[in-house]
Amino acid sequence: MKRFIHLGLAATAIAVLPQFGFAQEAAEAEAAAPGFDEIGPYIMTTLLFCMAGFLVFFMAAGFAMLEGGLVRSKNVTMQMTKNIALFSIAAIMYWLIGFNTMYPGDFNGYFAIGGQTVLDPVGVAAADAALDYASVGSDFFFQLVFVAATASIVSGALAERIKLWPFLIFVVILTGIMYPISGSWQWGGGWLSEAGFSDFAGSTVVHSVGGWAALAGAIVLGPRLGKYGKDGKVHPMPGSNLALATLGTFILWLGWFGFNGGSQLAMGTVGDVSDVSRIFANTNMAAAAGAVTALILTQVMYKKPDLTMVLNGALAGLVSITAEPLAPTLFGALWIGAVGGVIVVLTVPMLDKLKIDDVVGAVPVHLFAGIWGTIAVIFYGEANLMTQLTGIVAYGVFTFVGSLIIWFILKAVMGIRVGEEEEIAGLDMSELGMEAYPEFSKG
Repeated sequence: MKRFIHLGLAATAIAVLPQFGFAQEAAEAEAAAPGFDEIGPYIMTTLLFCMAGFLVFFMAAGFAMLEGGLVRSKNVTMQMTKNIALFSIAAIMYWLIGFNTMYPGDFNGYFAIGGQTVLDPVGVAAADAALDYASVGSDFFFQLVFVAATASIVSGALAERIKLWPFLIFVVILTGIMYPISGSWQWGGGWLSEAGFSDFAGSTVVHSVGGWAALAGAIVLGPRLGKYGKDGKVHPMPGSNLALATLGTFILWLGWFGFNGGSQLAMGTVGDVSDVSRIFANTNMAAAAGAVTALILTQVMYKKPDLTMVLNGALAGLVSITAEPLAPTLFGALWIGAVGGVIVVLTVPMLDKLKIDDVVGAVPVHLFAGIWGTIAVIFYGEANLMTQLTGIVAYGVFTFVGSLIIWFILKAVMGIRVGEEEEIAGLDMSELGMEAYPEFSKG
């Protein structure tokens, strides 16, 4: 019996000892692997970029719905086509050249052309990941949806008279070259960043750039037929679907939480997460203040509220707070957004007096409110007025002059505007051969 017991104990020892060895190896490997304190911020910041990127991507739908509602029914299909095409082109161009042009690493601070974006390897190990930041894929995607928003701003301003293909060629240049180069000045560690210019989420880097490009295009393109009479009278051209435009505004409002919140660029600490929630609250307050201000001001000025002004007032409030959505109090966000609402109501008729036809109010919302938001940083952020004005002027000169040159070249080479008959018939049929509301148009 003792012999069998000894044999059993020996067999058990033979079976168990290797497991102790394996357990020891596993313990050593676990001890060598990065702990959650090291990988946690990487995981959470990557998650922030993905979630915020989804929200900003949804803004593409918001722009499409807003523009589709504010143009006449005979041009709705064209706006839908432009919006899905411009986002797709932006995605390809930002991969091909834009991302690494905007974030080139060490460069002269003014200009660098990057190559294609390369993602992290499949199943990348913690030891090989950029644990001090986030995954390449999440960062690339989050930055990509911003450049698409810039192109969408141009689309709305030039609606109802621009040809499809010249517009898309401009989008290629804007999203692949112009926006990334100017973006590198601030967010890529370039000369404006070194000078102390401050633009948290892009009142100037994104919105004013889109506004300058849109303004240049509207000047070269000219107004829609019948918009301005010989006597200087402005002839309103109501949009086809204000319910759709309102839906688009709410979608943009929602997407802005990702636009501003994701620009915290970190979610690995209690402070970061708390700051993201603070940004959400301030972003919402500025939008609400812009809408209410426009509502009241149009009642006072025109004796009746103007829904399109209220929608653009909300968007102007959002643009205004984008340059510094973290530092202000809720009251600070309220008055910054309210000023944005005032700017829209006053500058929309100003453009009409200059006979600059901006179909959706993109220039007042994104350019003028973007300039205001960039200046407003001095009240709460760590920036001074001269540095902020330097950045505003630099982006304005580069984007406006560059866009003018491109628009004039496109106009000379292939023409950018449809003919009078095509414009009267509508771009849906003349450019695309299909209508958004065929049953309605046939009576």
